[in-house]
Amino acid sequence: MQRRTPLSAAASVLAGLLAIAAAGCAPVGGAPEIALLLPDKKTARYETFDRPIFEERVAARGDYGVLYANADQDAAKQQQQAESALAAGVKVLVLDPVDAKAAATIVGAATAQGVPVVAYDRLVDGGGLAYYISFDNVRVGELQAEALAQALAADGAPDGGVLMVNGSPTDSNAALFREGARRVLAERGVTVLAEYSTPDWSPDKAQDWVAGQISQYGERIAAVYAANDGTASGAIAALRAADVQPLPIVTGQDAELTAIQRILTGDQYMTVYKALRPQAERAADVAVDLVEGREVTGELEVDGTPATLLVPVAVTVDDIVSTVIADGFWTVEDICTPAYAAACTAAGIREDETP
Repeated sequence: MQRRTPLSAAASVLAGLLAIAAAGCAPVGGAPEIALLLPDKKTARYETFDRPIFEERVAARGDYGVLYANADQDAAKQQQQAESALAAGVKVLVLDPVDAKAAATIVGAATAQGVPVVAYDRLVDGGGLAYYISFDNVRVGELQAEALAQALAADGAPDGGVLMVNGSPTDSNAALFREGARRVLAERGVTVLAEYSTPDWSPDKAQDWVAGQISQYGERIAAVYAANDGTASGAIAALRAADVQPLPIVTGQDAELTAIQRILTGDQYMTVYKALRPQAERAADVAVDLVEGREVTGELEVDGTPATLLVPVAVTVDDIVSTVIADGFWTVEDICTPAYAAACTAAGIREDETP
């Protein structure tokens, strides 16, 4: 067996750090021990909430370096980032995969080096994971469809029709959202006119597709099931460009600030709030426990992996104060900018509302 000399070990570390820079990874703290690999920047939550909360929690647990990288919705780039993190000697990978199937290669490479992988938000296909932390994603779809069906019934059009703007075909969660939504819509007798899996969760691609469906279905479109707030923004842009009046019911997910503001103005009907702080903090705690050699256990198992699945919450205009404001996810100041002051007043949201 060849023994590594101190000089060769230093050279290896240097090579790893150079690879980190080339892969677009950003180290936080000391020597990297935990890698956080997130999938995209189009979804606002990752840079606004997940990353800073995760890094803050790790720092609170001890002097552990966090190596961060965002793949910009590129599975090959994420593969390179993972390889660079492993070369740098990280002890745990926290991975939110761009492509749930392709990411099995990352898990295989990490486990071969004795590095456990925590699946964050999206489950990686193929097993071999140390932990999985997410939300009840079937329930997300059910909440969206339940709100949509109730709004249709209130409008006197309980049977639809609905355009379904689903999530990315490479995102394992997107299939779960669709499963939950489809089941509820079928149970309520809602008519699905057409559906689309949105590549890369792209708002622009969602907008283009909805524009084509408006030309085909016109006034038959009573609602748009949009799987997240980004695709909802694209759908609404298409509806506005076509001067559709009144706007159909539009769903969403992630409680993005712009989505909350659209809900206030009536452009979007609802979103799904997922409390990202407990998700990111749980992932950070699991990662630190693994670095320290502790056994980790979950409240349940998903595909044989110990897991935590948090509870999502539906948010309409009537729930903004009791959910995102009460939790400090967004403040009244964030939401009620001058352009939305009148809408906030109409919704009963006051400046003195505090978490």
